[in-house]
Amino acid sequence: QVQLVESGGGLVQAGGSLKLSCTAPGVNFSIRAMAWYRQAPGKQRELVARITSGGSTNYADSVKGRFTIARTGALDTVYLQMNSLKPEDTAVYYCNARAINFGREYDYWGQGTQVTVSS
Repeated sequence: QVQLVESGGGLVQAGGSLKLSCTAPGVNFSIRAMAWYRQAPGKQRELVARITSGGSTNYADSVKGRFTIARTGALDTVYLQMNSLKPEDTAVYYCNARAINFGREYDYWGQGTQVTVSS
């Protein structure tokens, strides 16, 4: 099964920074967008940031101005720079890639990386 490979999570104090990375070595279809989601204990998974093959981005309101999503030109690697981290950013962060092949969409996920922000 295709997996996205994530790295960069960890423990950081409030106000600190972390950078997450995600690669898609096994996705052979055309990737149209990559995104980061997060899931905190007892909460639903939520979209954090998304970037399309055209470079358009969107962010959750809670992270605007603090997080930045970026990609390589081929859109097979995506980064999430997280600054001014808050305890409420604590969650497991998942990378997602949406690809298309002959008009059919496919979603791929990473295994998740833990981000813990201490107060």
